[in-house]
Amino acid sequence: MNLRENVKAILHYEDYDQMPIICFGYWHETLDKWADEGHVTREEAEEYRITGDNGEADKSVMKKLGFDFNWNAVYRPRTFIFPPFEREILEKTSEGALIIRDEAGMLIKEIPGVVSIPMQLGTSLTGRDAWEQLYLPRLQYCEERLDISLLDQMAGEEERDVPRGLFLGSLMGEMRNILGVEEMSYLYLDDEELYREIVDTIGGLCYSTAKAVLERCRNFDFAHYWEDICFKNGPLVVPDNFSEYAGKWYRRLSDLVNSYGIDIISVDCDGKIDALLPIWLENGVNTMFPIEVGTWDASIRPWREQYGTQIRGVGGMNKNVFARDKASVDAEIERLRGLIALGGYIPCPDHRIAPDAKFELVQYYCERMREG
Repeated sequence: MNLRENVKAILHYEDYDQMPIICFGYWHETLDKWADEGHVTREEAEEYRITGDNGEADKSVMKKLGFDFNWNAVYRPRTFIFPPFEREILEKTSEGALIIRDEAGMLIKEIPGVVSIPMQLGTSLTGRDAWEQLYLPRLQYCEERLDISLLDQMAGEEERDVPRGLFLGSLMGEMRNILGVEEMSYLYLDDEELYREIVDTIGGLCYSTAKAVLERCRNFDFAHYWEDICFKNGPLVVPDNFSEYAGKWYRRLSDLVNSYGIDIISVDCDGKIDALLPIWLENGVNTMFPIEVGTWDASIRPWREQYGTQIRGVGGMNKNVFARDKASVDAEIERLRGLIALGGYIPCPDHRIAPDAKFELVQYYCERMREG
C-alpha cells in the first residue's frame, strides 16, 4: 500500500500497512532558527515564507525531518475576500507601533519585531452600507478564484502516492476575520438580518467555488475546512448560533463533496472544540484537525467514547515535547500508541512546529514513529 492508500484505510477503520508520518508546517521563525543552526538552508527558510505548505521548501524540510506529507497542503481556491483590500499603514504611533488596514479590511495594531497575533482595533465593515459597497462585491464567485491550469493538471493524473485534499473554505472563521470577535458578537444582537446575510453570502461562495472545482477535477481524497473559532475555554461563537447559521452550509457542502465520492471531511479549528463537535458531525464533518492538546488536554479518546467511530482525527501530538528531550518524546509516543489502537486516527503535531523545537528531536520523533 502506498501513502495515499494507507491514509484512506486508517480513516475508514480498515487494515493498513504503515502509519503515515504527518506534519502541519512550521512557524517562519522556526525555519530561521534551524537555518542559523545549519539544519536547513537559508533559501529553504525564505522560500517557505513565500510558498508555504506543499511548496518545494516545505517538501524539502519534511524530507530532512522524516515527515511524509503535510495535511494542510490542500488545493485552495480563493474562497474569501477577492480581490483583497490593499494593505495600508494608516498611522505610526510614537511607540513605533503600526496601525494597519489589512487584506480583510480589519484595523490592526502591529509592533515591528513582535511575533504574535496582532491586536484588532476595529473593522471597515461598519454597517450595511459598508457591507454592500466594500464586502459583498468581493464575496461573489468568479472563475479567477480558481487556478485552472493546476486543476487541469491534477485532473489528468492517473496515479499518485500522496492524498490530496480540497479546501472548502470557512463559514464563521472568515466572518470573524472581517469583523473581529467583539464586533461579530455584537452584530448578532444589533442586526441579526445582516449577520445572517454575511454567513449566507460566505456559505454560498464556498459552495459555488467547491462545485466549480469538482466539475473540473474530481481527483481528491478528502475535503477540508478552516475555522479557528475556539479558544482555551470553548467556542468564540454561541454553539446554537453556529448550528443555525452555519450548519446548513456545512450540510450542503458535505452533500456536494459526498456526491463526488469524497467521504472524509476534516476541519481545522484550534482551541477547545468540544461544544461544536456534535454540530460538525451531524452536518457531515467527520475528521478533527489538529486536535490541539493545549492546557485543556484535548484527545480523540473521550470523543470516541462519546461519538463512536463516526469521528476520526488527524493531530493530537503535543508538539511541546520537541523543546524538551528524548525521554519526553518517547513518553508522548507511548501515549499516542494507545490512541492509534482506537483506529481512525493519525498522529500529527498539534499545530505548526514552534521556534523552541529542537531539529534533532523532531527527527527523532519521525524515526520512532516509523519504527511502528
